[in-house]
Amino acid sequence: MAAVTVPSSQQLSDAVVAFSTDNRFPDDIAVFPPVSEVDLQPAIDALHKKKQELKAELHTVEQETNEDVSAWARTHKALQEDIVRVKAIQNEVIRLSEAPAGSGEAVEEAEQKIIFLNREVQYSQQLHGVLQRVQDVTGLLNQVEAAKNERRILDSLHLLEKSWAAQDQIGISKSCRVIRLLDIRSFELKSAVHEVFDHVWKALVRIDIDSAKITINDSIEDEQMGLSDAVVGLRAYKEVEERMEQLWRNVDAAVVSPRMNTRNGPIRRVQVQGEMLQLSGETDPSVHALLSDLETIIIFLNQRLPPDLHPSLGQFMMSDIIPRLVQGCLNAAVPTSLKDMDKFQATIERARQFCKTLEENGHKGFDELKTWVDNAPSIWLEKCREATLATVRSRLLGGIGGSRQVEKVEKQMVSMSEGKELSKTTEGKAAADVNDWGDAWGDAWDDDNDQAEDAIKSDSKEPGSAESKAGEDDGADDGADAWGWDEDTVEEKEKDNDGKGEDDDEDDSAAAWGWGDEDTAQDPEPESEPKPAPKPKSTTTQQETRELVLRETYSISSMPEPVLELIYAILEDGAKLTKEDGEYGQVAATAPGLFSLPTLALALFRGISPYYYSLADGGNMFLYNDTKYLAEKLSGFAETWKQREDLTPRARNMLRLDNDIKSLEGFANRSYAGEMNIQKTILRDLLGGAQSLMQQDETELCIESGTTRIRTMAATWKSILAGSVWQQAVGSLADALATKIITDVLEMSSIGQEEAYNIASFIAKATELDDLFHSSEGNHPRTAQFAPSWLRLKYLSEVLQSNLNEVRYLWFESELSLHFTSQEVIDLIEASFEANARTRETIREIQAKPAPLAR
Repeated sequence: MAAVTVPSSQQLSDAVVAFSTDNRFPDDIAVFPPVSEVDLQPAIDALHKKKQELKAELHTVEQETNEDVSAWARTHKALQEDIVRVKAIQNEVIRLSEAPAGSGEAVEEAEQKIIFLNREVQYSQQLHGVLQRVQDVTGLLNQVEAAKNERRILDSLHLLEKSWAAQDQIGISKSCRVIRLLDIRSFELKSAVHEVFDHVWKALVRIDIDSAKITINDSIEDEQMGLSDAVVGLRAYKEVEERMEQLWRNVDAAVVSPRMNTRNGPIRRVQVQGEMLQLSGETDPSVHALLSDLETIIIFLNQRLPPDLHPSLGQFMMSDIIPRLVQGCLNAAVPTSLKDMDKFQATIERARQFCKTLEENGHKGFDELKTWVDNAPSIWLEKCREATLATVRSRLLGGIGGSRQVEKVEKQMVSMSEGKELSKTTEGKAAADVNDWGDAWGDAWDDDNDQAEDAIKSDSKEPGSAESKAGEDDGADDGADAWGWDEDTVEEKEKDNDGKGEDDDEDDSAAAWGWGDEDTAQDPEPESEPKPAPKPKSTTTQQETRELVLRETYSISSMPEPVLELIYAILEDGAKLTKEDGEYGQVAATAPGLFSLPTLALALFRGISPYYYSLADGGNMFLYNDTKYLAEKLSGFAETWKQREDLTPRARNMLRLDNDIKSLEGFANRSYAGEMNIQKTILRDLLGGAQSLMQQDETELCIESGTTRIRTMAATWKSILAGSVWQQAVGSLADALATKIITDVLEMSSIGQEEAYNIASFIAKATELDDLFHSSEGNHPRTAQFAPSWLRLKYLSEVLQSNLNEVRYLWFESELSLHFTSQEVIDLIEASFEANARTRETIREIQAKPAPLAR
C-alpha cells in the first residue's frame, strides 16, 4: 500500500499546485486514485510552500515597484469603485427604462449617464493599456540591468534601445511622473552600462604615455565584448568622433610627438611586436627614418582597429601630423644650395612613397604633403631666395665692419709724349707702371720733359701776377689721370666746364658728375677726369705706343666681399643645373630662377644699405666705394663668365648682370650725390642759409665755420675716397663756399671802401683752403681745377681792392673777362665807385668790348 500511496500523493500535489498557480488541469484524471485512498498532507504542504514562494516573490516585486504598485492599487481601487458605481447607475437606468410612467427628464438623465459611462469605459481601457506598456518598459529595464551585471554590453545596449522605443509608444505626456521615473531609471542604466563599456574599451586599447607603448587587443579574457563590438557601443553613445580624437591625442603624446622631436636627446625608433607598438632603441634623425616610422604607426593602427573607425581616426591624424611633417621636418630638410641636393632629391622620392602608402591605407586630407612633393623644386628655390636675402640682411645688421684698401687699375695704350706728361702728375697716388719706358725710348724721354713742363706752366695766369697759374695744367691731377681713360671724357669735360661758369648754384652731383639715371652718359661720374690731349710729334719715337698702367687706392668696408661670394656661389649652382647629366634632374627647371637671385640680393642691398651705412662715419662715401667695387667686380666676373669653356651655352646665356651693374653704378652715384647734398646743405646753413652772408652780424665767424666744416669732411674722407674723388668732393664743397660769397657780393647794391676791404679779408680767409690742394711738385694750389668758382672768387677779391685803372687792366689785359661777364663787372663798378665821367667811360669801354681776349 505504501508503494502506491507515495506516488499518488506526489501526483496529486503537483496537480493541485499546477491548477492553483497556472490554472492547468491534468490531461488524464483516470490515473489518479480516489481521494479517500490518498494521503492529502503532501498536497497541503506543497500548497503551503508555493504560497510562501509567491509571498516572497510578491514582496520582492513590491519592494522594487512599491511606489508604482501603490499607485496602481489606488488606481485599481478607484477603478473598482467606479465600476460599482457604474453598475449601480446601470441598474437604475434599467429600472427606469422598465417603468412605463418614466418622465422625459428621467430619460434624458439616463442618456447622459450612458454617455458618461461610455467615456469612463474608454478611459479605463486606455488606462489599462498605458499601465500595461509601463509594465513592459519596466520589464525591459530590468533585463538591461541583468545584462549589465553579467557584462553583456551589447545586449544591454540593444535592450536599452528597445526600452527607449517602447517608452516612446506609451502615449502619455513626458511630464507625467511615471514617464519621468522611467527616464531617470533609463539614464541611470545607460550611465552604468557606459561605465562598464568604458572599462572594457580601456582594457582593449591601452596607451602608456610614459613608457611610449600602445597595445590594441581584439578581445580580452572574461569579457564578452571584443574590439569589433566596441564600434556598436561607440555609435550607440555617439562617441566615435570624440573617442577617435582622444585616441589620436594619446597616440601622439605617447609615440608620434616623441618620434618627431629631433631636438631632445637620442631619437628612438618605432617597433611593432604583435599587438604592441613602442619606441625603443635608437635611430638616425633623417627624414627617411622618420617617414618609415610614421608608416609603421599608420599601418599598425589600420590593421589593429576596425575599418569603421579608420575614417574618423584618419581625419584627426592627417590634420595634425601632415602640417608638422611638412613645416617642421620636410621644410627643414630643404638645402640652401646644391651642397646637399642628393639627399634632398632622395627625400622628395621618399615623401612621394609616403603619399602612396597613405592612399593605399585609405587616408585622405594630406593634400599639403602632395603639394609639397609636387612643388619641391619651387620650394627649394624659395628657400635659396630666403637664405640669400637673409644673408645680405644679416651682414648689414652686423654693421659695415672694418675697412681695407683696394686698388683700382686702369690700362691704356699711350704714346711716349702722353706717358711722359702723365708720369709727371702721378704724385705717388696713382702709380704709373711704364714698363721701362726710359730704356725703350732712350733719351727721347728726357728731351721732352722740359717741353712738357713748359706746356703745363703756360696754360694760365693767376690774378694779380704777371705769370699767374689760374688755369693750371689740367693734366696735373693725379687722380684725374688715373681714372680718366674713358674715350669720350675730353668732350664731356669741356662741355661741363663751359656750363659751370654760367650756373653757379647748380648742384655738383647733378651738373658735374651726371647723377641722374637717365643722363649719366652726358656728364662724367665722380672719378671721371679728362686725360691730356696727345701732342703731335713728328718723330717715330713719339708715335710709338706702350701700355700704361695706372693704379689708385681707395677704402671699402667688409661688406662687398661676402656679397660677391654669395652671388658667385649662386651663379655657380645655377650653371650646374644647366648641365644635362641628370645629376640634379628634379630641380633643373629652377635654373632660371637661380640666375635671378643675384638681382634680388643686389636690390635688397641697395634698398636697406643706406640706413646701416649712415650709422658709420663717412658711411655714404663707404657706400659709394663699396657699390663701385661691386659693380667693377661683377663686370669683370661677367666678362670672364662669357669666356668660360666649362659652362654650357645655356649657362653662359642665362647670366644677366648688365642691368644690375648699371643699377649699382647709378646707386653709387646717388649715394655720392646724397652725401654731397647733405654736406652742402650743412655748409649753406653755416653760411647763413637764404640770408645774405654780408648781412650777418658775424660774417667772419660764418666763413670760419664753413671752412672748418670743409676741413673736417676733407679729413674724414681722406682715408676713404680715392685721391681723385676726394679732390672732387672737397673741391665741390669749396666751390659751394665760393659761389655763396660771390652771389651775395654781386647782390649788394653799394660797396664802400672799408666794406670792400672787409669782404676781401673774408675771401682771403676762405681761400686758405688752397692748402688742401697743394701739389707735391710745386707751391701752386690746384683748387681751381676742382672748384670752378674758385678763380672767380680770387678775381672778385682783386676787383674789390682795385681802382678803376686796375679794374680796367684786369678786364682788358688780364683774365677777368674769362670768369665774369661784362654786366657783372659793370655792376661791381657801379656799386664800388662814384658815378662820374671817368666811371661812365670805363663802363662804356667794357660794354664796347665784352670779350677782350676773344680771338
